[in-house]
Amino acid sequence: MEYSLARYIWKNTWRQQVWILVIVFVSMIPYFLSFDLPKQIVNGPIQGNGFEQPGATRTFMKIAFDVPLFGHVKLFNGVQLDRTTMLFALSFVFLGLVVINGLFKFYINTYKGRLGERMLRRIRFELVDRVLRFPPGVFKRVKAAEVATMVKDEVEPLGGFIGDAFVQPALLGGQALTALVFIVLQNFWLGAIAVAIVAVQAVIIPRMRKRLIRLGRERQLTARELSGRVGEIVDGIGTIHIHDTSNYERADIAARLGRIFKIRYDLYQWKFLVKFLNNFLASVTPFLFYAIGGYQALKGNLDIGQLVAVIAAYKDLPGPLKDLIDWDQQRQDVQVKYQQVVEQFSVETIIDPRIQAVTPDRATAITEPLGAVNVSLVDDSGARILERVSLQIKPGETLAVVGTAASGAEAFAEGLARLAWPESGRFSINDHDILDIPESVTGRRISYSSSDVVLFQGTLGDNLFYGLKHAPFRTPEMEGTDATRRKWEMDEAQKAGNPVFDIMSDWIDYEAAGATGRHDLIEAIRPVLDATMLSHDIVDLALRSSVDPSRFEALVSRMVELRTALRHRLNEEGLSSLVVPFEPHSYNTEATIGENLRFGTATGPALSDKALASNPYVMSVLKAAGLDQTFYEMGLEIASNAVELFADLAPDNPLFQQLTFMAPEDIPAYQALLQRLQGKSYDAVSEEDRARIITLSFAYIEPRHRFGLLTPELMTKIVEARNTIYEGLPPELQGALERYDPTRFAAAASLMDNVLFGRIGHQHADGPERIRDIVRDLIDKLGLYDDVLGVGMDFNVGSGGRRLTVAQRQKIDVARALIKRADYEIFNRPMSVIDQRVQDQILRNILKLEEARPNGQRPAIIWVLSNPAMSQFFDRVVVFDRGMLAEDGTHEALATQNGIFKGLLA
Repeated sequence: MEYSLARYIWKNTWRQQVWILVIVFVSMIPYFLSFDLPKQIVNGPIQGNGFEQPGATRTFMKIAFDVPLFGHVKLFNGVQLDRTTMLFALSFVFLGLVVINGLFKFYINTYKGRLGERMLRRIRFELVDRVLRFPPGVFKRVKAAEVATMVKDEVEPLGGFIGDAFVQPALLGGQALTALVFIVLQNFWLGAIAVAIVAVQAVIIPRMRKRLIRLGRERQLTARELSGRVGEIVDGIGTIHIHDTSNYERADIAARLGRIFKIRYDLYQWKFLVKFLNNFLASVTPFLFYAIGGYQALKGNLDIGQLVAVIAAYKDLPGPLKDLIDWDQQRQDVQVKYQQVVEQFSVETIIDPRIQAVTPDRATAITEPLGAVNVSLVDDSGARILERVSLQIKPGETLAVVGTAASGAEAFAEGLARLAWPESGRFSINDHDILDIPESVTGRRISYSSSDVVLFQGTLGDNLFYGLKHAPFRTPEMEGTDATRRKWEMDEAQKAGNPVFDIMSDWIDYEAAGATGRHDLIEAIRPVLDATMLSHDIVDLALRSSVDPSRFEALVSRMVELRTALRHRLNEEGLSSLVVPFEPHSYNTEATIGENLRFGTATGPALSDKALASNPYVMSVLKAAGLDQTFYEMGLEIASNAVELFADLAPDNPLFQQLTFMAPEDIPAYQALLQRLQGKSYDAVSEEDRARIITLSFAYIEPRHRFGLLTPELMTKIVEARNTIYEGLPPELQGALERYDPTRFAAAASLMDNVLFGRIGHQHADGPERIRDIVRDLIDKLGLYDDVLGVGMDFNVGSGGRRLTVAQRQKIDVARALIKRADYEIFNRPMSVIDQRVQDQILRNILKLEEARPNGQRPAIIWVLSNPAMSQFFDRVVVFDRGMLAEDGTHEALATQNGIFKGLLA
């Protein structure tokens, strides 16, 4: 990267900089005229110079000038105006100059702002581009939070400066120089005073601000370190809680904040000292003008118009001068920031951009051996991980890699996947160094999976198909404003030096996954999902998710059929009591009181479970039905029973699993609330306390909690109140509820709720598991399995995939490696947290799946095994020990030898 910020800016924006400099130069003409015009107004029509005689006139707007070689040129003779008319004419000219100067400023500021934002976009892209081209070893030494802070925050000031880099000194310098020249032309001595004060400011202020720059650099470094430390705390929050080191972390953060505070306090003190001195010098000059200029006017050496013009001109001098000094400080500050960023993003070795060039064309299959040639690997500390390893893997071969602890087997797999760069030797394909082969080949024809899974924020499908997103294969057709907007975005991207890739294009390589398009993608990858035992996980996620009716029309249209099939299946198996369906005119005993009262799904927070008891409309209906006080008394009974039964239990007691209407930590709060409400009548209780108590009754389920609080009469009243709620629902709540309808799909409800259209009976201990098994079987028999998988693909996995279990994340990573059907598939202990029996089953499934790949395209599989016994299913076994290749052969041959492998099997 260019080390000098000025050269970087000029190199990328010199055409725009020249244009705006020309505009700035032209803008100086009306700017100068606006200084001279007040003098003409005061001396002319106001004081009467040139209008001494009654009815006298003067020429207005005469345009004439002398041109070398052409002589005197007259463009306009002007018009004759009397004193009053001249006053108004000059005043309107002054107003016109104000408008013109304002338009120049508007254009200049807008232009340089757009220029600065384009360059900021360019810098940020270049930094991220360099991150994408860093060698793998660099990421072991840098913190992700610090890199993100540099890209997001530390280059932010550069955007504001880049537009001002050449324009601002020209504009402000021109304005200040114009004002100074005008003052000197009016009176030499007043001009000399102004020049002297300006010289003092120009010399002293920048020198004092050097300390500000140093403090600013310290502030930036400490803030970056704080960002990285906070990122470590977030990533390691579990470790902190396990070891009770939260107070140590608080002490560390407090110390860092204290250091930042001291730096910032020193910076503020020095900053305002500089500001005080600058303002003082700026204020001294008007004092001298009034004193000396006034004295000159009294002596007759200076007319009043000149003095007024000088003071008016100087009024516009401190602003540009101060801004010019500020610009110089900003220049030094952003130069330091830029150099720091450049230093952080400069590494000795970086991947050539041609290696990562976009290639829409499908990569040809790798039909040559993949191997290591005399490879040695070292870690960051210099410890040797691999020692002169040479090994060749043929296409279609299955290779089991086993080893002792710290054997180097995992490092070998990382080297094959280009995740570790050798110190000597090379990993190669047909004698070509793998590091010199484009990623459009290795990234598509070699796949890799390990236990160190990285999932990105987004949907499960986004992560599962991430290995297919190589290039914008299909660009959607757009018309009208969408097409105009996309063209503008692409033009801006090109002007900012960004690639003109449309993120809204379809980036998925369907052919690589064996599909023809999005419509059959799920069907194509179904064998992979089954082999990795991921299908059930995705279906379970789908059942807990809501469904977009516009995307899954077939599933939505057959929902009633699915409900009916479930009822028939339950009746056939004698499990009709397993699910209690919702009936419009009946109370569902397996649902909460709140669910029965609402009889629908809340589409927003207005009528959610927690808000129901505080909703004025709902409470007015309950009051009219005489249920408000009933529910309040029921809530008191529930709270009293809960406190009595659970108050003395430890928070981790399994009995708390039966307590669904409050958490263990809520019990002390309700205990205090009951004491506060004791002896109070219903009307004397505040609305907030009423709502807290009534909310408990809304969570009550008689078959589960068994407090004997629900009677048939009360259930009938609840159903009647439910009908009243829907009959008089006010306009603001019309869309807040989606009522249950046995003949319709409820978009606001989860897929499982739509299928059940009821609640699972609590008398069946294994009810949820049995229902999930039955529902999975039904959707498969009805041909809806792929649709449900599609719903599961829309599940948001959260930051880093944290909404999924570790086992699910590892399964997704293995499936992601299999989906792109590579020629060489590398598995580096990919399922370390999964039960060993499940691991073995998935491994056998994958070997069987890849063995049956169509057209005889069996891939080579390199698998670093956690269980050496599973090597019996591979064509070949290699054994690593202390960084060296110790044994190489078939499972049968190595098992009979008295070597390391035999010891691992024991």
